[in-house]
Amino acid sequence: MMATAATEATAGGILTNTNQSIDFLRNPARDAAIGLDGVYSNPAGVAFLPKGFHLGINWQYARQTRTVTSTDQLFTLGKKNNNSDTKVFEGAAEAPVIPSLQAAWIRGDWTLEANLSVTGGGGKCEFSEGLGSFEREVGKIASSFMTLDALAGKVNQAMPLVYGLAGKTAPASVTVHGVTGYNMDSYMEGRQYYYGVQLGAAYKVNEKVSVYGGLRLLYGDATYKCRISNIQVRTEDGDHDFATFLLKVSQQKQDLIARAQDMAATLPDAMKNATTAEAQQQLAAVKSSLEQGIAAMSDPETQKQSAELPKYSQGVNLLCNQTGLGIAPVVGIDYRLNEHFNFAAKYEFKTQMRMKNESTVFEAGLIDAVNKYEDEKKVNEDSPALLTVGAQWSPIKEVRVNAGGHYYFDKQARWYNDAQSKLSYNTYEILAGAEWDVNDRLTISLGGQLTRYGLTDEYMNDISFVVNSYSIGFGANYKVSDKVAVKAAFFQTEYGDYERTTPTKDIFTRTSRVLGIGCDIDI
Repeated sequence: MMATAATEATAGGILTNTNQSIDFLRNPARDAAIGLDGVYSNPAGVAFLPKGFHLGINWQYARQTRTVTSTDQLFTLGKKNNNSDTKVFEGAAEAPVIPSLQAAWIRGDWTLEANLSVTGGGGKCEFSEGLGSFEREVGKIASSFMTLDALAGKVNQAMPLVYGLAGKTAPASVTVHGVTGYNMDSYMEGRQYYYGVQLGAAYKVNEKVSVYGGLRLLYGDATYKCRISNIQVRTEDGDHDFATFLLKVSQQKQDLIARAQDMAATLPDAMKNATTAEAQQQLAAVKSSLEQGIAAMSDPETQKQSAELPKYSQGVNLLCNQTGLGIAPVVGIDYRLNEHFNFAAKYEFKTQMRMKNESTVFEAGLIDAVNKYEDEKKVNEDSPALLTVGAQWSPIKEVRVNAGGHYYFDKQARWYNDAQSKLSYNTYEILAGAEWDVNDRLTISLGGQLTRYGLTDEYMNDISFVVNSYSIGFGANYKVSDKVAVKAAFFQTEYGDYERTTPTKDIFTRTSRVLGIGCDIDI
């Protein structure tokens, strides 16, 4: 997913930021509110603002962490892991500047509207110790060497018995390296921005109904860096550079397989000369061990992995820049029942995005997560269609109560490796909030949002993940004059944990806080 090691600006669906204004931060249930921020949240309702030109400027600062607690027996082989099979990988994500701008020009029954914002992504995330999916691959390398050593030990132990019973001289022992684990350094960083420009027009059909139509243009710009370096193989006599160790082991592996095959061919003669039940049992055990070892070493997948190991002898150094462009329509409607009730709906069509890679990875390898960034590859990263509905009730002139719902058509989009098909259902959000005009100049507000994703073990991975959450925002709007209003808000999201049990055990969670300030200017 596009969320790979980068930070979303914190609110919305898997690939969509809905926090496009400070008004949203102080009360996210803005889907039927009448205000300048409606250029994004309720564009049809903007037609009911006073005539003239309106400009809104917003700045947000977001801070997030992403934590994956991974459990794998392979981690016990890592020098830095203190024999523990559980390791915590934490990424710090920061978006110091998330700007947005809304503008509307209202003349007669027509309204021209423009919204400039970061509609996806919005910052940079760093995992200073890499990710568990990367370290597991290095652990597999060490484990394969240990398997090789185990087979060599069995061959050495069985040779005197087999060749002795066959009446032959046993050849020299096979080299055993005494591999005990691995050591490595790892780092992952992602920076991602989806810049959005939405232009459209609203028409006030009458004093109760207005409609909207527009186009949304998205430009995706992302950079990903990954480094796996200083890979070492740990043995009983110290740590060895992986590249040097690999050269030494490659020929010895072939010698071991040839020795095992020769001993397997000698077994029939040895079994003929075995006169005791004990010797026959020992030879049967040797035969079984050899067959299993030869099969494991001759397995096509194992041979493929062995052939690709030299690619990683110098580690992994990934630098990938991605860019893409997409466009989609947006439509909306607003219905004012009376001075107390307002209803609205908006539909954003799916935006087809193909992010093109410019990368230092020129061919696919063992680490599938890295293969996503292969040079010249075009990655599917559609922004899904979104339906929003909302209602606003004003029991008295000074108070407005809001409710809304968002539904993201994730499974109808196209993402890398068809990740959307692995979701159990589409994302939805439920929103509620209220605002109170304390006096003619000061308005305070409070609201919340509940977000639920159709997560499955198959969908979740440590490179790109979301978890269910609820958010609370509050803030104030102050009219400095009849033409200028300033506003400030704080928005915090509380995330749950998602525990994946297959194919590996991982626990995913996040934290997020956003601070925002802005101003509206009426001309």
